Amino acid sequence: MTIRTRRERERAERERLIVTAAQELAEAEGWDAVTTRRLAAAVEYSQPVLYSHFKGKDAIMAAVAVRGCEEFAAELRAATATAEGTRARLAAVGRAYTDFARRRPALYDVMFTHRVDLPFATPEAPAALQEAFGELLRAVEPVAAEGDDPALLTETYWAALHGLVTLTRSGRLPEEAHDRRLALLLSHFAPPTTT
Repeated sequence: MTIRTRRERERAERERLIVTAAQELAEAEGWDAVTTRRLAAAVEYSQPVLYSHFKGKDAIMAAVAVRGCEEFAAELRAATATAEGTRARLAAVGRAYTDFARRRPALYDVMFTHRVDLPFATPEAPAALQEAFGELLRAVEPVAAEGDDPALLTETYWAALHGLVTLTRSGRLPEEAHDRRLALLLSHFAPPTTT
């Protein structure tokens, strides 16, 4: 192993450590608690070392969002792997989406609520973001009617799921009706006659 290879590996490991610490701190105390000073203390490196990897908190949040999209895409893929038929896949995506948001609120927020410096819905979007959207698209595309733009239909389904998650988390929609809302959404995107 060359010195350069070792240094690159060590640098990548420090970046993973910083991103993991930021995510853990955000999950425990919220994103307002994530500061470069606290992260430097958590990873036992100086703030200048953090800045040698990331321009600041926004860049760290973007890195957490990318990692979150990797995890999210894997969960969507796993949820639909055993679902048989279009309607079942769409229902599985809806459940997996809302379950992810419940289990990982800080991660969900950095991925879908907070402003982060990432290009979304463009060819320049990081592969993890494209992969996560691709999993949603694979579930929604089969219900697109002739003339529908499958990507726009997917964005609409995603927006509906996001709205349900956000309004339920804020207490504006009662939690106990969540499953019925998901069923209503599914019935309008994929009526019971859909296979």
